[in-house]
This record gives sequence, C-alpha cells and structure tokens, in this order.
Amino acid sequence: MKFTKSFKIQAVEKAFSRAEDVSLKVLADSLGVGYSTLQLWIRQSKNHELETTLPGEILAMSKEKRPQDWSSEERLNMVITCGSLSDEAISELCREKGIYPHHVNQWKSDFASGNTVGTNVKKQPDSKALKNEIKALKKELNRKDKALAETAALIVLQKKVNAIWGCDEDNSQ
Repeated sequence: MKFTKSFKIQAVEKAFSRAEDVSLKVLADSLGVGYSTLQLWIRQSKNHELETTLPGEILAMSKEKRPQDWSSEERLNMVITCGSLSDEAISELCREKGIYPHHVNQWKSDFASGNTVGTNVKKQPDSKALKNEIKALKKELNRKDKALAETAALIVLQKKVNAIWGCDEDNSQ
C-alpha cells in the first residue's frame, strides 16, 4: 500500500506528540500502518529524508523534543510565557518549540491541579533496564520450565520401562 508524503508526515507528527501511555505499536495500529513502517518514517524524518510536498521545506522534528520529554521546569516556563500572549502568538511560539497549544493548556491545568509529572528522561533508562531484566528472567524461567518438563518426562518413561520389564539391573539389590 502506498502512502502519501503528507500522510507520512502527519503520522510522524502524531508519533512525536503522542501521550506517554500510548505506545508506538498502538499508534501504528490505529493509523493502519505497520510498526516497522512507522519506525522507518520516524528515522527518515530525523535524517531529514522525509520531505514535505512544498519544495525546500524539510521536516525538522528531530531537533524538537516531544512534549512528554519536557522537564517540569521547562513546562512551567512555557506556561508562564504563554500566559501573557494572545492565541495567535501562543500558536506561533508553540510552532517554534515543536509543540501544540493544547499541550500548554494541558500543562497549565496539570500545574493548577498539582498533577505535575517530572521529566521522563530519567524514567526511560530505568524502565528500559527493567524491561531487559524482565526479558532475561522470562528467558531463564522458560529454560527451567523446559528442563523440568524434560526431567518429568524421563521419570515417567523410566517408570513405564520398569513396569514393563521389571526392576532394572542398576536398582536391584
């Protein structure tokens, strides 16, 4: 299936601005594209290979941080900065920063409700390390389960052999 450049660009923009709890796989499924295809488009945009339909205009999202990568201090500064600006000026500033006005509004409501979240940059290595540890533990558990099943099968077979042929010579006294 062929996708237009504008669709690819919009898909990459959605990937960069997705919520923290939405995985790239879920986003790819909702867009109707393959996970690896979406990853390819993201890599292309970071390497400036994914060009827009306007000549000379290149997608430069790689220099911009995703909204969820902003620290609490950066978010607060953006909310304060936007507090005295008009909607048009807010939109322009947001475009420069690579975010949308609704992100600023969400951050504002988060600060007002006391529901601030620290930077995710610190959480990512921990979660990645935990995922790797879980993967290694699952692999080890799977290996041990197979060994246990093999041992149980050998014991059952040994009992059947003994039942058919009588006690074996090694175990007789």
